Amino acid sequence: MRRSTLAILLSLACSPALATTLLLNARVHTLARPAQAQAVAWDESGRIVAVGSNSELRQRYPQAKALDAAGATVLPGLIDAHGHVLGLGLSLLNADLRGTRSKDDVLQRLRLHAASLPPGAWLVGRGWDQNDWPQKTFPSAADLDAAFPDRPVYLRRVDGHAAWANSAALRLVSRDLAGDWQPDGGRIERRDGKATGVFVDAAMDLVDTVMPQPDAALKRRAYKLAFERLLAAGLTGVHDAGVSADDFAVLRQLADAGELPLRIYAMADADGAALDALCRDGLYAHAGGRLQMRAVKLYIDGALGSRGAALKADYSDDAGNRGILVTAPEEFRRIVAKARTCGVQVATHAIGDRGNRVVLDTYADVLGEAAAGNHRWRIEHAQIVDVADIADFAKFKLIASMQPTHATSDMPWAEARLGRSRLAGAYAWRRFVDAGVPLALGSDFPVEQVSPLLGLYASVTRQDLSGKPAKGWLPQQRLSLIEATRGFSAGAAFAQFGEDDLGSVSPGKFADFTLLQKDLFLMPAREIPSDGVSVTIVSGQVVYGRLSEAQ
Repeated sequence: MRRSTLAILLSLACSPALATTLLLNARVHTLARPAQAQAVAWDESGRIVAVGSNSELRQRYPQAKALDAAGATVLPGLIDAHGHVLGLGLSLLNADLRGTRSKDDVLQRLRLHAASLPPGAWLVGRGWDQNDWPQKTFPSAADLDAAFPDRPVYLRRVDGHAAWANSAALRLVSRDLAGDWQPDGGRIERRDGKATGVFVDAAMDLVDTVMPQPDAALKRRAYKLAFERLLAAGLTGVHDAGVSADDFAVLRQLADAGELPLRIYAMADADGAALDALCRDGLYAHAGGRLQMRAVKLYIDGALGSRGAALKADYSDDAGNRGILVTAPEEFRRIVAKARTCGVQVATHAIGDRGNRVVLDTYADVLGEAAAGNHRWRIEHAQIVDVADIADFAKFKLIASMQPTHATSDMPWAEARLGRSRLAGAYAWRRFVDAGVPLALGSDFPVEQVSPLLGLYASVTRQDLSGKPAKGWLPQQRLSLIEATRGFSAGAAFAQFGEDDLGSVSPGKFADFTLLQKDLFLMPAREIPSDGVSVTIVSGQVVYGRLSEAQ
């Protein structure tokens, strides 16, 4: 295929004279101009120097090493704009409860996992969801006690906003759990004044503080397991939403040792030592180019599935409950103002319409006239938003960081929580796009599976993997495939101030690519989940899969 003279001149103007590597025989979707190409060239620094046809780049760079894409589809390196890397790694070491359809299913998996544990060790797991069980009510400690009378058991719900413990774990909590008191920002589920064993949001701290915590060696192991899973999914970068100072120190050690195979855009975990370090030492960027911290992740409310999302009116299936503000508004404002003073990007978890409104009001108040500037503050999830409030996302120049598979996971029960009318602003990707709000798309792993392909599929169909509902759930909120792909590339890059380096296959940007076996843009949407990642490339290095040399 031929490139325009202007495109060639532009690539030459911003490129080094020499390319060290060519990728040939590909179907390249650049998300730039030209929109498609056959080949890409990059230099020894891992920066793209040219995009064009096989013959053109072979002629221009005859000495470069040539790799054969063998007809694979090449996308700009896909970025998950909201995940939890250490949480993913630890979940791979603990009991995986995702997809369990009953309490018996949970117990079966726990017994298998417990067989590998030493005596007395805590049995830890994640992924249960009472909404998938025949009786869609919270479980209790008694459900675990018969199988595990002595070993402490602690199981996080799939969304991470509730946890289920057995009596052995409850006995280790230092405070009396009986009565009618509640911790700030959380809720202890009780029956007849006694704790049932389920803790929502900040109440989980009561058990978290008595659990053994992973040491640096275990964290390194967990991170490396997570990296393998992320690269196999075709991800070249992740926005790591909430990283403590201790966890960041492990990431820095991995980066120093050259053991960080993808890009991590880390967000400091609330108002702790990591944010203090940013305020004291400035925004962080590792010399190797694969680790940054220049943002802080805050929470305003809980999750919809555990009825902790803060709503403006009662839950439709729980009269009197409007969810939880896990951070008091005045405290939230203090932290946001601190971050602004330090020049730190703010990203806040907000799921319910009341939670989103509190964040909008606080951002507007703290930013003042600077709301029209290039701050790129974010709202993570923006899941249930009053339709009238969406315009303020655009007015205050905010980014909506959203996770498409949340919609397809939540659709069986979301209407029961919210009622029909509030669904107008639920998982409303199209409304945000039409209002001019930038989208950064992700998955929220390990809450959801690590798979940008599943995110793309959910974006364009709003269906589950069986193709239901036939016309999609709230189908008017679908995205086009190109919009969704940009959300996982250019949109995510913009949300991390990385648009000069990432997000498209363009000269001057990093040679970060996701190679797929088939072309998403030529297949029916229903087939997107069955496409496969063949190769992942970061800075011109193959970090997953393999490529043969071109003949």
